[in-house]
Amino acid sequence: MARALLASFADNLLLRDPNSPMTPNTLRVELLSGLTVALALVPEAVAFAFVAGVEPLVGLYAAFIVGLITALFGGRPGMISGATGALAVVMVSLVALHGVEYLFATVVLMGLIQIFVGIMRWGKFIRLVPHPVMLGFVNGLAIVIFLAQLGQFQVPGTAHGGGGHGMANGEWLSGAPLYLMLALVALTMAIIWIMPKFTNIIPAPLAGIGIVAAIVIGFGLDVPLVGDLASIEGGLPPFHIPMVPLTWETFEIILPYAVILAAIGLIESLLTLNLVGEMTGQRGGASKECLAQGAANTVTGFFGGMGGCAMIGQSMINVKSGGRTRVAGVAAALFLLAFILFASGLIEQIPLAALVGVMFMVVIGTFAWNSLTILRKVPKTDAFVTILVTIVTVATDLATVVVVGVIVSALAYAWQNATRIHAIKRESRTAAGAQVYEIQGPLFFGSSDGFMEIFDVENDPDVVIVDFANSRVADQSALQAIEALAQRYEEAGKEIQLRHLSRDCHKLLSKAGHLVVDSDDDPDYALAVDYNVKTGIIGGH
Repeated sequence: MARALLASFADNLLLRDPNSPMTPNTLRVELLSGLTVALALVPEAVAFAFVAGVEPLVGLYAAFIVGLITALFGGRPGMISGATGALAVVMVSLVALHGVEYLFATVVLMGLIQIFVGIMRWGKFIRLVPHPVMLGFVNGLAIVIFLAQLGQFQVPGTAHGGGGHGMANGEWLSGAPLYLMLALVALTMAIIWIMPKFTNIIPAPLAGIGIVAAIVIGFGLDVPLVGDLASIEGGLPPFHIPMVPLTWETFEIILPYAVILAAIGLIESLLTLNLVGEMTGQRGGASKECLAQGAANTVTGFFGGMGGCAMIGQSMINVKSGGRTRVAGVAAALFLLAFILFASGLIEQIPLAALVGVMFMVVIGTFAWNSLTILRKVPKTDAFVTILVTIVTVATDLATVVVVGVIVSALAYAWQNATRIHAIKRESRTAAGAQVYEIQGPLFFGSSDGFMEIFDVENDPDVVIVDFANSRVADQSALQAIEALAQRYEEAGKEIQLRHLSRDCHKLLSKAGHLVVDSDDDPDYALAVDYNVKTGIIGGH
């Protein structure tokens, strides 16, 4: 038993996957994919650090630590995590008001909250996010990634103003520098598009970066470089306990930020988990991803990092470059650390145009272009939700996106079911002169008013039979509607019979309970309500 446990732990650390045996060729692809991701991580981490109002190394350390831990223990191989713009735009006000030490303390608390979510296995609730919300999220995030790259088309030294989703404020390139930048971006995109048609020896994005960098260095072209953003030279992340007072006042300051950051980080990570899962054919791992994100952020807060979460852009680069195991994610983190320690001078010579070209290809690959055609075919409510979520993703944060999307989808679903309820009226075959109402559609809070409007109490005969065989009583509002209907008929001096109600309906109905007609074919579904025997009060679970 002990040997099996040790073997399982070793497999996780050594990144072995029984379904994907590691061959020399696979290892080469994974390492090159990790290198490509690491190169793309550098300008993103630096830019998001500027957005949050902290030093570049704070973003780079976060990208390294969060990326390494989540690659080793995350819920799905192939995902890449690091410092993100979605978190940076929340952090900026905390840093401006209280300083970077409060940010480190907040990141630690953020991680602990995420660990708690993972322990409680709440990550499974990401299944409640409807497909139109996922579609809008993907499209909106593709637009956000595109907008974030526009800041690289600014004059070096003027693009550090910060802004939503990583966009900067400064002087835009114009004339020959702009045309040269656009030409290099286009060249990078062309290489990424054409190269897979000839060979897959080197990931196309890495080839694009390398060729364009060689052209810029070889011809001495004057274009914006990674080094123009900031120097990435540094040492190992130092252990650092956040220097904040251990008081209740400190807790009150950091708790709201920690909750928001934890929610945004988990939502983006779990949505990315689903997206990567669809591309790689994997399922599950939501709670494991919550635990890994929480552990990564807790550790990051103690090593001078700004925290992070899954990055959909870099994850797409990794998957499309061939990264399918944990090796690529670990390699990306270690390559990034190597850049900081040993190769900062070389990495700073990489032209931003090459990295922008890579991210533009990510945008093209991420955006669900087929949604532009299916929006005309799907129900109007689904199309509305997709468009709304896309807009909200661009305009706000991801926590707001999911809340808005789920609420609107739920309301749309409730409205659709509320309008479905109706009744088929006929004369009874067993009771002479009786009127039968065969209820069609679910009876719940949204359809209870429509249910009451079905009946013509004044003009109905003296005996009325309400048959629920083709309906379903869902909640307390439905039970109250049945009670009110029975009372209306009794006040009119008419007899009403209720048929084909489930057994728990029999028990939960008080005044109308004696009107239920038992039958051998009564349904046996359960209601989402309970009954207090002592008080006689119907209530929800």
